Amino acid sequence: MKKIGFWEAYSIGIGGMIGGGIFAVLGLTILLAKGAAPIAFIFAGIIALLTSYSYAKLSVRYPSEGGTVEFLVRAFGNNIITGYLNTLLLASYVIMLALYSYAFGSYASVLFLGHEVVLAKKLFIALVIGFFTVLNFLGAYVSGKAEDVMVFMKVGILLLFSGLGLFTGDFSRLSPEHWESLLKIMTGGLIIFLAYEGFELIANTAQDVEDPERTLPKAFYAAVITVIFIYVLVSIVAVANLTYEEVQKYSDYALAVAAKPFLGQAGFVLIGIAALLSTASAINATLYGSARVSYLVAKFGALPKNLTKHIWKYGTEGLLILAILTVIFAISFNLENISIAGSLGFLIIFAGVNLANFKLAYYTDSNRWISLFAFLMCIVSIFVLVYHNLKTNPQSLASSFVVLVLTLLFEVTYRFFTKVKIQEYVDWKLKEREGLLKEAEKYISAISEKVRKEIPEAEIYLSGIFAEKGKEKSGHVNIYVVSEDREKASEVLQKAQKELNLPEYHPFHIKVLHKLEKEKLPEKKKKL
Repeated sequence: MKKIGFWEAYSIGIGGMIGGGIFAVLGLTILLAKGAAPIAFIFAGIIALLTSYSYAKLSVRYPSEGGTVEFLVRAFGNNIITGYLNTLLLASYVIMLALYSYAFGSYASVLFLGHEVVLAKKLFIALVIGFFTVLNFLGAYVSGKAEDVMVFMKVGILLLFSGLGLFTGDFSRLSPEHWESLLKIMTGGLIIFLAYEGFELIANTAQDVEDPERTLPKAFYAAVITVIFIYVLVSIVAVANLTYEEVQKYSDYALAVAAKPFLGQAGFVLIGIAALLSTASAINATLYGSARVSYLVAKFGALPKNLTKHIWKYGTEGLLILAILTVIFAISFNLENISIAGSLGFLIIFAGVNLANFKLAYYTDSNRWISLFAFLMCIVSIFVLVYHNLKTNPQSLASSFVVLVLTLLFEVTYRFFTKVKIQEYVDWKLKEREGLLKEAEKYISAISEKVRKEIPEAEIYLSGIFAEKGKEKSGHVNIYVVSEDREKASEVLQKAQKELNLPEYHPFHIKVLHKLEKEKLPEKKKKL
């Protein structure tokens, strides 16, 4: 099975974050922070970057398709709290779908009708969710390559917008005299925090990543830093090219209006099309990917063994429920309500993941204080977001209250009546991998003996966390075989794995090198 490299993992993170958030909620942030909107994006980005540290460490140690939920279970056990957080995660994905479809409806209404029509917007919301629901019923899915192309298209259009906008804007609007109070700047960042949601999707691919100990951290950090840069650049150009009156009037599609000063109507249409493509692909990816994992865990307590990568086997009922909830949410609440609910949901989830890595720091070989600081930042951010909105606009918290209360009621009621609870391991593959790691020395010895018997001149090395710090801190075992006959070495290793009955998702990452390629060996290695 072909492994995922850095660029694929990086694209998954970028694609997850640059979905519809920046197109939908940029106007809300500018209204709150005014000229300090770029600072607001940096503040939210720092929380995301610190949280990505916890995700990177947990993904390397516990590679699982269960991702976020698996990490919570590993740290806190299979109890009502982890069950509730999984249900909240599922609800947060529904909110993301509502945000994407809301943004799609706003941009579609303006593009096709010339101005925003409320009824048309609601119709477009229902249509886009219905369209992708039907596609899923038919078993369709977006291939990885098409998603990669979509990611680079989105990024390309935003960079083009930013590059051209730097020549026309009034950058005096970014000066400190146009900044709002620190509380408003922080709130401006937190209301769009959900625009950074998406990097955690990299964690769900951890079992399929090539050289995970190096690739996963690089992919997490590079994806978040790239998105911070793009968001800050876009917000600088938007603030410089829009008056606050324009932002107030066109807040639901402010980015398209911001393109008018330097690209005219063509710029408005270009950004509008980019928004439609971005939100549509994000709806598609969320329906097929993230939401299915949370739904299946909620229903069965774990991922079933016949879950496949691309087709949601149990998707008919689950997808229908998600689609109906999304449409209800998107047409019942305004953009601010949806944004706050989504940001609040993910801040709670990310606080849990940071606390999980703090607790598991010994096993994940982490600096626990980074994760504790990230946890505290999430908690402070939750209080700031709630406090500011209670003080200025209590109605904006209506959807958040509905989500937090209903998910708790659902979790308690469902677990009580069905007796289904979160399993000890969300992903059965991780459970089997952990069992193999406990007996790693036995398998390493058997593989080494087989190679030496068949190829006496071969050299065998161990590297990575397993070799340096032991199996308690390792989710993988990196084995390098150096031989003059690479083809024969590969055949021998395949036979050895077959004889040992190792499944394809086993934790032993074996790489064959020719003796002339010894410089490719890691610096830190242990010869067997």
